[in-house]
Amino acid sequence: MKVLLVNGSPHKNGCTYTALAEAEKILREEGIETEIFWIGNAPISGCIACGGCGKTGRCVIDDCVNEAVGKAKEVDGFIFGSPVHYAAASGQLTSFMDRLFYCAGADTFYLKPAACVTSARRAGTTAAFEQLIKYFTISQMPVISSRYWNMVHGNTPEEVLQDKEGLYNMRVLARNMAFFLKCKKIATDNGLALPKTEERQVTNFIR
Repeated sequence: MKVLLVNGSPHKNGCTYTALAEAEKILREEGIETEIFWIGNAPISGCIACGGCGKTGRCVIDDCVNEAVGKAKEVDGFIFGSPVHYAAASGQLTSFMDRLFYCAGADTFYLKPAACVTSARRAGTTAAFEQLIKYFTISQMPVISSRYWNMVHGNTPEEVLQDKEGLYNMRVLARNMAFFLKCKKIATDNGLALPKTEERQVTNFIR
């Protein structure tokens, strides 16, 4: 079992990383393999709606998104971390997730548990949190929660390390993620069938 932790901050070892690292530590203690994937600080284009990925399984914009698509297909769970920019997730991470979820396809994320973590000096964390969770619920991904909303506060990694409640929530989140993954494995190993599927119904609001 493996969890991919995505660092959506332009700072590789900043506040967002500090929060993810706290969760990663607990996941490893629980016997879960992990990888922190940094999206980098180079510009990431948004989706250009060309439809190319539907033909090749890869985005026509060849950057870190294509690397992440390969990783996403192999892992069992996800934690996406973002700094808060203007009460929202970072623009880089938003473009990254738009393209990742569209390009990788629904089967890549189906019933894989996911969580998000937001990091801010002071405010905007819940708005960014709500923004990120929508990627999971449209993709049939069980959302893993903590004892509180998954956020840390601080202007530097050193300040984040002083946010005792924030770090506590990262640890609770990681333990809940590990528990869910173990329960899912036990269920599938013992023959529990996946939910019955039916043909998707898509309607428009204009007739």
